[in-house]
Amino acid sequence: MIFRNPGLVGLALACVLTGCGSAGEPEREAAPAAAHASLSSASFVGVDVCAECHAPEARRWRGSHHDLAMQVANAETVLGDFADARFSHFGSLARFFRRDDHFFVETEGADGSLAEFEIVYTFGVDPLQQYLVRLPGGRLQPLSTAWDSRPRAQGGQRWFHLYPDEPIAHDDVLHWSSRVQNWNQMCADCHSTGLRKGYDPAADAYDTTWQELDVACEACHGPGSNHVAWARAGGGPGDDGLLVDFVTDASSRWQFVPGEPIAERRGPPPSGIELGTCARCHSRRSVLRETAAWDKPFLDTHRPALLDETLYTADGQIQDEVYVWGSFLQSRMFAAGVTCSDCHDPHSLAVAEPPEVTCAGCHRAEVYATPEHHHHASDSAAASCLGCHMPARTYMGVDSRRDHSLRVPRPDLGEKLGVPDPCTMCHTDRGAAWAAEMALQWWGGERRQRPHYGEALHAGRARAPGAAGALVRLVADSRQPAIVRATAVRLLQGFSPAVAAPALERALRDPDPLLRMRRIARSGEGRAHRSRARLGGRTGRAVGRVEPPRIRGGARRVPQGAALRRRHPGSAPESRSVARSQRRARTGAHGVRDGPAPGSVVRAGLREPGRYRAASGR
Repeated sequence: MIFRNPGLVGLALACVLTGCGSAGEPEREAAPAAAHASLSSASFVGVDVCAECHAPEARRWRGSHHDLAMQVANAETVLGDFADARFSHFGSLARFFRRDDHFFVETEGADGSLAEFEIVYTFGVDPLQQYLVRLPGGRLQPLSTAWDSRPRAQGGQRWFHLYPDEPIAHDDVLHWSSRVQNWNQMCADCHSTGLRKGYDPAADAYDTTWQELDVACEACHGPGSNHVAWARAGGGPGDDGLLVDFVTDASSRWQFVPGEPIAERRGPPPSGIELGTCARCHSRRSVLRETAAWDKPFLDTHRPALLDETLYTADGQIQDEVYVWGSFLQSRMFAAGVTCSDCHDPHSLAVAEPPEVTCAGCHRAEVYATPEHHHHASDSAAASCLGCHMPARTYMGVDSRRDHSLRVPRPDLGEKLGVPDPCTMCHTDRGAAWAAEMALQWWGGERRQRPHYGEALHAGRARAPGAAGALVRLVADSRQPAIVRATAVRLLQGFSPAVAAPALERALRDPDPLLRMRRIARSGEGRAHRSRARLGGRTGRAVGRVEPPRIRGGARRVPQGAALRRRHPGSAPESRSVARSQRRARTGAHGVRDGPAPGSVVRAGLREPGRYRAASGR
């Protein structure tokens, strides 16, 4: 995503946020425990060098979604049908074919005429695979026609369009050749290792380089030369040269307490390094600095989206592509000290099969894997932990992704707020009122009487009577997830300063950097907006909103919200930039999947040595 802030006020302030002094408990989002050697002295060594000592980890990584995030296009890596296959989308024809050992597509180019383009890289692997072609100016662009790599029995093994319900003309900002779909800017840093975008504003061109084509060891651990030197010198005690070390205290583990149904963490809690590292790609975020900084906390280098309308439902469930982090921060598991590798193997990305095995590691099966708990037949799909606690949505046409907020079902909120609930997701012939009544019969009224932050956020979005007071109380409630409270800060800035100011000022002193970031960034945007108004710019509808910049799309200049008004005629001006970024995200142009699904397609990728240049093809 692109950081947008005319005047750069929010950017300058956000860059120093985590250095602000504050009282309170230690923050979970800590800086990586970097090696004592500096980042500037380290260089990349490549996965093959890492595998010399870390063979088991390398074996698990090979064939993972990280390993296969990008591959050179060849007979081993291309999954799609290139045997002169043809696909038509609203009259626009694409023909996929091979010539010698190379793969090509004949399709509508940026000028609207048919042209041949060579496929240079594959992009992703399961449940779909996209294809990158090279355009002038060093640009790599993913085609909007993708290959459904699922088995034929699941509806796969076919070409499909990522915008199936509407024509996308060559001069549309959503056309595959447009800047909105550009790999260098939108996707590259989460699909490659050691990336330099290399954009030259004067030439309006990229000379993008990377160290490894996929997401390899040093994408997470940082450049490894100092660590390799330490190991080859005998690996003595002290500084091991690792820039990011994920090793946790051996005494920290999950353990069942007699008589308790849920395990407790014994020993020190996780530092937050792992979650912050994963968040760099597994979150909906803007990048505040191009150069990767493994020695900095996530919030020093990125600006994550909050529970914004069109991204999340009012109660925080996933709505658009948000990539896990913002959901997980809402969970009781995160609050209890769970981190990514408690469920996912950090190298293969897999979870135990079936997933209930992973759940039973902390939740006693004899308590939770019973009809008394889930109220369904034990051998039914509805008895799965995932169905009720991690419901899925489908993105990019075929990609089912699960909500990582791991929430307790609240069908009463579905009835009250109109948000989805897992009951009616399965029982599609029933309504929210039925689901709420069944929940009342099963669990009694205690659950529905518990206040939920979704009610305050829903009221804030609607500017309902009493909403400001509810948001003020939510900001002050330190028991609530920080991302929820930060979202309340954002919503409060649309209300009267007389009501909101005390809570907003407290947010500046909050121990959690998410609240400080949102408060300062939004204040900066408000000042930039008011300056535009004084200079004769548009005033907009809400205090603190900034008129989005204009972007170039195809052969025409298009206001950022213009193309969306015809697709989202009911959207408010302040949500159009978000809605547009959603539509761009659905192309898969910058997303990384959460991990391999059962039955994932695994191919052995061919690897190119050394550095890569998108502009020159080396």
